Amino acid sequence: MNRIDLDGRIAIVTGAARGIGRAIAERFSASGAKVAIWDIDRAAAAATALAVENATYDIVDVTDPGGIARAVEATEARLGPPDILVNNAGISGPNLPLAEYPPEEWRRVVEIDLTGVFNCCRAVLPLMQRRDYGRIVNIASIAGKEGNPNASAYSAAKAGVIGLTKSLGKELAGTGIRVNCVTPAAARTDIFAQMTEAQIDYMLTKIPMGRFVRVEEIAALVAWLASEECSFSTGGVFDISGGRATY
Repeated sequence: MNRIDLDGRIAIVTGAARGIGRAIAERFSASGAKVAIWDIDRAAAAATALAVENATYDIVDVTDPGGIARAVEATEARLGPPDILVNNAGISGPNLPLAEYPPEEWRRVVEIDLTGVFNCCRAVLPLMQRRDYGRIVNIASIAGKEGNPNASAYSAAKAGVIGLTKSLGKELAGTGIRVNCVTPAAARTDIFAQMTEAQIDYMLTKIPMGRFVRVEEIAALVAWLASEECSFSTGGVFDISGGRATY
C-alpha cells in the first residue's frame, strides 16, 4: 500500500461504521490522519472507532442539520478543525419500477443520499473557509452517471451529488478548498442487503472487469483526493467502475 501523506490532518467521514466508509477511515488513519467517524449506528460506530487507530465517533443523522452542527462542534473540540470531509453516508432504497416506487421511500433516499451531502458541506465548509484549506470528497455512484433500472431514487440522488460537486467545486475554485466526487461501481457491502439478487446480478454484468470493486480500492482513490497533492482538480468526477463508465 502506498502511503499518502495525511499527517496531522483532521478528517470527518460520514457513514464510516462499516463498508466503504470504514475502509476510508482505515486508509486515512494509516496515512497519518485523525478520523471522526460519523454514523447513525452507535454500536457499529463505537466498534469501528475502537478498531481504527486515532479514530473517534459521533452519532450523526445526516438529515438533521441541528445534530450535524453539534457534531461539528464536538469534533472540533476533540480533534481540531476539520481539513477533510468525506460524504459517504447513504442508502440504496428499494428496487422497484418508478410507477410502483413509494413516494415516502423516494423522499427518504434523496434526503439521506443528496440532502445529507448538502447538510454536511454547509456545516463544515465555514471551518475550512476560515483557514482557506480543505478537501471535500463526495461518494456518488456510477448509477448517477448511467442510471440503474428500478433504482430511480438512488440514481437521481447520486446524479444530484455529481451536480452538487461540480457546482461547489466551481464556487470554491479560487480558494484553497477542493471538492471532488468518485463514482464507484457496486462494492459488496451491507448495502447489498437492501437490493434484490436480480439487481446485484445486473450490476455485475455491466462491469467489464467482471467483478465488484473492493472497498480498499475506493479508499485509495479517496485518500489521494483528500490529500494536499490533489491541488489542481476540483469539481471533478473520478471514475472507479471497472471500465463500466461511458463518460
